[in-house]
Amino acid sequence: MPDKAKKKHHKKKAAVSLLDFMRESWLNWLLLLVPVSIAIELLGLPKLWLFVASALAIIPLAGLIGHATEQLAHRVGPGIGGFLNATFGNATELIIALFALRAGLPEVVKASITGSIIGNILLVLGLSMLMGGWRRDKQIFNRTSAGASSAMLFLAVVALVMPAVFDLTIFGSLEFVTPAIEHLSLLVAIVLILTYVASLVFSLKTHRELFTSVPTEPEEARLSLRNSILLLFAATIVTAVEAELLVDGIHEATAALGMTEFFVGVIVVAVVGNAAEHFAAVVMAIKNKMDLAVNIATGSSTQIALFVAPVLVLVSFLFGQPMSLVFNSFEIVGVALSVVALTVVSLDGESNWFEGLQLLAVYVVLAIVFYFVPAP
Repeated sequence: MPDKAKKKHHKKKAAVSLLDFMRESWLNWLLLLVPVSIAIELLGLPKLWLFVASALAIIPLAGLIGHATEQLAHRVGPGIGGFLNATFGNATELIIALFALRAGLPEVVKASITGSIIGNILLVLGLSMLMGGWRRDKQIFNRTSAGASSAMLFLAVVALVMPAVFDLTIFGSLEFVTPAIEHLSLLVAIVLILTYVASLVFSLKTHRELFTSVPTEPEEARLSLRNSILLLFAATIVTAVEAELLVDGIHEATAALGMTEFFVGVIVVAVVGNAAEHFAAVVMAIKNKMDLAVNIATGSSTQIALFVAPVLVLVSFLFGQPMSLVFNSFEIVGVALSVVALTVVSLDGESNWFEGLQLLAVYVVLAIVFYFVPAP
């Protein structure tokens, strides 16, 4: 009986309330911008204000989706939990992209895809290595896991390059979209999704040990199953509302800020959608849990390339506005250089602050170039 009572007390202590759970992160204060953004839309205030407010509001919402998924994973077990993390890991980016597709902004969608891949590899991993390696000689991570992620991202480079090569070779331009290009993109998208499914089998079943960090004290779920589902559902719905407001403000915001829609997609939207993951990876690196930091950065990039991008291609056909996988030359080169950089820094399974600074420098250089890319 005492053991039973102790177990019940421990379970009750672990399941904190939703309100207490949300109070634990200062980022959640940005949720106050949710009603602010809605008020801006209803009052017809400048779209620039709407864009900024909704973009900032999405940052904590992305974090809540991630936390809810993680808590739910603890409750349902490692197998289903791993699948949930793999499926909802980039839900925010997918939601924003779906609204942008519906609004007829395929170039913004494609820019956000490449921006997310580049940002996770160069910005997130670079900042993690810099902050984690500061005042440390080096940090160790699983190079086999990082190598597997690099190999999967190489497939993404092939998927981005070959449709563009086909377009250039046959039609002599990256701007000439035909039914052949659209069908080619659809078939490539199917191959990417099948590869992603195979990667889940590889990482969650057959070679699970390669993606498991050094054993630590197991973490217990802090939210009940009901509260985890409720938080995930509510955060997803509110994210959808804010994503629609964000997309609604893109045109006027880009004009007011002097930015192209391409730059907004590849840098601004990509950073906003991944901000929560950026924060989580850096915190893990500072705690000297570099395996987790590397897995967050590379895993998110892989999911964007092999799951989010092809899903968006398939959905675009359902919307009646087919989106091709023909990216511009700047996007292709940016992703290729990012994968090369990831391969180079992950070869020895070690990192230091200077390697992180170098990755950040590459990201800044690419961002500068993207800023000066003229609008089509």
